[in-house]
Amino acid sequence: MEYTKKNYKTAPLSSIHLRIYLALVFGQIACGFALGISGTALAQASSYININDFWTGLIGAGSLIGLAGSALMGKISDQFGRRKMLMLDMYLFSVFSILQLITTNLTILFILRILIGLMIAIDYTVGNALLVEWLPAKESGRLQSQLIVYWTIGFIASYITGILITGFGAHNWQVILASSAIPGLIAAVYRSFFRIPASPSWLANQGKNHAAQKVIQKHLGKKWGLSLKQIRSKKPSDISLKALFSPQYRQRTIVGGLFYACQAFSFFGISIFLPILLEGMHLGNSSLSGIIYNGCIFIGVIIGSWIFKIISRRMFLVGTFFLSAIALILLILGNSFSSVLQISIFAIFAIILSAGLVLDYPYPTELFDIKVRASGVGTCITISRFGAASGTFLLPILTHLGGPALAMLVCTIVLLIGGIICLLWAPETSPKYMK
Repeated sequence: MEYTKKNYKTAPLSSIHLRIYLALVFGQIACGFALGISGTALAQASSYININDFWTGLIGAGSLIGLAGSALMGKISDQFGRRKMLMLDMYLFSVFSILQLITTNLTILFILRILIGLMIAIDYTVGNALLVEWLPAKESGRLQSQLIVYWTIGFIASYITGILITGFGAHNWQVILASSAIPGLIAAVYRSFFRIPASPSWLANQGKNHAAQKVIQKHLGKKWGLSLKQIRSKKPSDISLKALFSPQYRQRTIVGGLFYACQAFSFFGISIFLPILLEGMHLGNSSLSGIIYNGCIFIGVIIGSWIFKIISRRMFLVGTFFLSAIALILLILGNSFSSVLQISIFAIFAIILSAGLVLDYPYPTELFDIKVRASGVGTCITISRFGAASGTFLLPILTHLGGPALAMLVCTIVLLIGGIICLLWAPETSPKYMK
C-alpha cells in the first residue's frame, strides 16, 4: 500500500510550533538572566563578606562550569528523549536559585552555581535539539537564530535588575543572585500548562515509528507523518561520544566547540564582570556606561539576526571574530582617547561580538545529523563553557594584575585565535550557500 502521509517537517508553522518555541523562549530568558546576574551581585558581595578575586571569578564562572555538563545532558537526551528533561529542569533551576538566599558559604555558593549551570545545559542542549526536530525545515534556522535575542533580553534584564534591587542591607547581593528564580518559575509553569510534546524524529530514530506518527497527527493533523526515509531507517546502535571524534564528525566537533569557546571567553568574561571592568577604565558613570554596553548587545543580536539571513555562515563567523578583535585593539591603544570615544569603540565592540552570538544556536545544530545531534551540540557547548568559564574566572584576576588593558589584550588574542580557526576549518552549513 502506498504511503500517503506528507513529511511533517514540510508542514506550515502552526500552534504547536509556537507553543514549543515559546517554551524555549522563556527558558532562554531565564538562562540569560542567571548567567548575567552573578557579576552585579558579586561586585556588591565584597562590601559584606570576605571574598577575594579568586573566589569572585570562581563563583562567577560556576554556572558556566555547570554548563560543561552539556555533553552528558545531550548524551542522556539522545538515549532517553527530550520532553521529560525539559519539563523538570526549570523547576530545579528555580530551587537552586532560591537556595542562594540562605548561605554565604563560598563553597556552597559555588556548588549551587554549578547546579544552576547544569540546568541551563539541559535547556541549551536538549531544548535546541527538540526545537529543530519539530520546526519546519524552512523555518528552523531563522527561528533558532532569533533565540539569542530572548537570551540577550534576559542577560540585559539581569544587569538592570542588579542595579534596581536595593534595601536588603548585607543580604542585597544574595537577593540579586536569587532573583533568577523568577524567570525560571515563569518558564517552568508555562511548560506545565502548555506541555511539551515528544520529538517525532527522536522517536523514529529509536524505532518507535507508530508512537511518532501518533504524536505528529495529534498536533498537526491526519495528513502529516514521518518521511519515508525515517520510516525505513533502522534503530541505530548506541552512539558513544567517541563517534563525535571519528573522521566523519571530528572536524565539525572541534570547530563547533572552539569557535564557541573563543567567542564565549571574551563575551562572558567582559559582560559578566562589566562593573569591575568599567570601574577600572574610569569612564565616568559606570552604571550608565554599562547600560549603553548592554543596550548595544541587544542592538547587535538584532543586527545579527538580519545579517544571518543574507550572508554565509562562514563569512559571518570569520568577520565577527576579526572585527571585534580590531575594536578591542583600538581600545587598548586608545587609553588617551576621550571617554566618549572610548565608550563609542566599546559599544561598537559589543555590537559586533553580540551579532556573532546569533550563530551559537543554529550553527552547532546544523553541524550534526539526527543520530548525534544532541550529543554533538552538547559536546560543542561543553567545549565552549571551558572558554566561557576561563574568561569569567580570569577577568577579575587579570584586571587586578594589569588593569583593563591586560584583560582586553588576552580577550583580543583569544578572538584572533577563534577567527583563524574558523577561517581555516569552519564548514559552510547554510543551505543557500552550500554547493
